[in-house]
Amino acid sequence: MARVEFPEGFRWGTATASYQIEGAWREDGKGESIWDRFAHTPGKVKGEQTGDVACDSYHRYTEDIALMREMNLNSYRFSIAWPRIQPDGRGAVNAKGVDYYRRLTEALLEAGIRPFPTLYHWDLPQALEDAGGWPERDTAARFADYAEIMTRALGDLVDHWMIFNEPSIFTVMGYLVGIHAPGRKSLDDLLRASHTVNLAQGQAFQAMKAVRSDFTVGTALNMSPCEPAGDSAEDAEAAERWHRMVNVWYLDPALRGRYPEAFIDGLPAERMGIQDGDLERIRAPLDFLGINLYTRTIVKHQEGDPFGLHAVPVGPMGGDDGPRTEFGWEVWPNALYDMIMRVTADYDRPIIEVTENGCSYGDGPGADGVIRDTRRIDFYRGFLEAVSRAIDDGADVRGYHAWTLLDNFEWSEGFEQRFGLVWLDRETQGRTLKESGRWYGQAAAENGFEV
Repeated sequence: MARVEFPEGFRWGTATASYQIEGAWREDGKGESIWDRFAHTPGKVKGEQTGDVACDSYHRYTEDIALMREMNLNSYRFSIAWPRIQPDGRGAVNAKGVDYYRRLTEALLEAGIRPFPTLYHWDLPQALEDAGGWPERDTAARFADYAEIMTRALGDLVDHWMIFNEPSIFTVMGYLVGIHAPGRKSLDDLLRASHTVNLAQGQAFQAMKAVRSDFTVGTALNMSPCEPAGDSAEDAEAAERWHRMVNVWYLDPALRGRYPEAFIDGLPAERMGIQDGDLERIRAPLDFLGINLYTRTIVKHQEGDPFGLHAVPVGPMGGDDGPRTEFGWEVWPNALYDMIMRVTADYDRPIIEVTENGCSYGDGPGADGVIRDTRRIDFYRGFLEAVSRAIDDGADVRGYHAWTLLDNFEWSEGFEQRFGLVWLDRETQGRTLKESGRWYGQAAAENGFEV
């Protein structure tokens, strides 16, 4: 037996999102979000399910913190629901919304757990969508105002912040593919939304640093190493274009003040709504990079694709060599190693936190009530070993956050996919730690594990 060890001070955590766990969708002055509207629209979510109650964490957060303590965790990545703070996305602050997040943060600190909030995990106030949403340039200014509000409200308690969660996902799925809120299907909407989000990232970063210059501020980016489907130069070039669009479209603007060369015919600046001075406005010298990763991507050259990249991913999520989760995603631990090392090489060894990594398996309680989800244990063992190898090979990875704490509302999948380390009884809201949660908790306590 070999042993995998992590550096002293390494952070062990879980990650969640407000709409997926909180519930309380109309309580204490909260406004409507685009996910409230989308989930209540027939045909948008499997089983016509909604996040109205979700995991009821708005009322049960102390139970959730107790579970994290039981797992010996010292970091909790949660998100703040913008409509709880500004019901219409602008104007007066809802004090009850701020009070909730202060109570949550104080309880985490009392439990010895680092609060690690994300300002935006997809729940845009519906009033801002009605005014144009992310394709509307003014949304960037509204977001920067909100970022300032939250950092002033929690800045005495919170040092580490994330601006966005997975901008490449919420813009593509919400404005081009249409299977996530707000459900639009327009390439022009996507292009304009992507630029507004980059503007918002730059403006929010500046606003947050103006509140406290010593804040540690990053963004959580969904990433996947892009491998060519074949041996041709065309496939290799297509894979690189896909990498630029999916992995660094929101990173190069922040760190380098430019968009990567993803499009065959050059940057569609006019369609994106780029104005004079914008390439300076989008700069955000992030203090760390959050990497969310689930599998790898296999890419082939193809003309006439929806993006105009002459590149498309092939097959289901990932390749055909590894086993698959119940969501159909290939289990390929080396993907996380490859992505960390690519970012380390390309961006001069930045500080990295793995802000999401996880798997969907539906293993439920046995006759004795024990949830023996051994496939999830195997998943985490493999991916954490990949993180350890990356650290050994020179990457500066400071923490790892399992997706996710609880079986939750999984967006357009409703409650069909179970990603949690904790089993959620959807009838009673009862919480039961799975065997994977026990394994993860032991790894956290020992800062390593046997392989």
